[in-house]
Amino acid sequence: MKLTLGFSTCPNDTFIFDAMVHHKIDTEGLDFSVLMADVEELNKEAFNSKIDITKISYHAFAYISDNYKILDAGSALGNNNGPLLISKTKIYPDEVPDLKIAIPGKYTTANLLLGIAYPEVRCKKEYIFSDIEEVVASHEVDAGLIIHENRFTYEQRGFKKIVDLGEFWENKTQLPIPLGGIVVNRKLPVEIQQKVNRVLRRSIEFAYKNPEESLKFIRQYAQEIDEKVMLKHIDLYVNKYSIDLGETGKKAIRKLLDTAEELKIIPKQNKDIFI
Repeated sequence: MKLTLGFSTCPNDTFIFDAMVHHKIDTEGLDFSVLMADVEELNKEAFNSKIDITKISYHAFAYISDNYKILDAGSALGNNNGPLLISKTKIYPDEVPDLKIAIPGKYTTANLLLGIAYPEVRCKKEYIFSDIEEVVASHEVDAGLIIHENRFTYEQRGFKKIVDLGEFWENKTQLPIPLGGIVVNRKLPVEIQQKVNRVLRRSIEFAYKNPEESLKFIRQYAQEIDEKVMLKHIDLYVNKYSIDLGETGKKAIRKLLDTAEELKIIPKQNKDIFI
């Protein structure tokens, strides 16, 4: 059976999907037609409900929960790994509502966390995540919301942290930060949904046991070529919640969606969201 599969070019995604898409493990008869794209592009692709399995930010999931369910495997949750709001000059957190801010996409979880932390912010402009530091440096915007590898290198490039939105979330909830997950189309039979989850978990476990196996695939698409940065990225975003959300992971996701719903940032949610 062939299924459409979307995931990003980021090292954490290429790490977990390598064995699955290159048949280094038992895929239980599943084959995959792959779309690799920026997470915001994947978010928008899922809005038409045509893709079978895809990486998605949990903000975007709020708009498609009637059509997709979250897999237990593949999520990016954790601690000390949230988006950072940065600037070129010193800016204090209480100045944030008045800033012009570059965001990595309307439907990213980074933007959702910004909305929860600073609901008064009105001036936002969307950019590809890899362009955000450049527009901050050129003073096209006052500040930028950075994600992915950039959190490891922004200080070396002369940027200053205004606020860590992951830290804000953890202090507020005492829960890990739910950034993105892998969702499966509800139109697929339940047994296929469960099979996809098993195969993905197997792929992640293979990657952990055979870390050298995925390096070629990771390097092919990584924004940051430096291997140390790539490995830091994987260590931060691939963890126990990627293998299985567990009750804590599910609680964190529900808390994020419930908080955003209460603030009227997202629409009313389907409560049956996990496979």
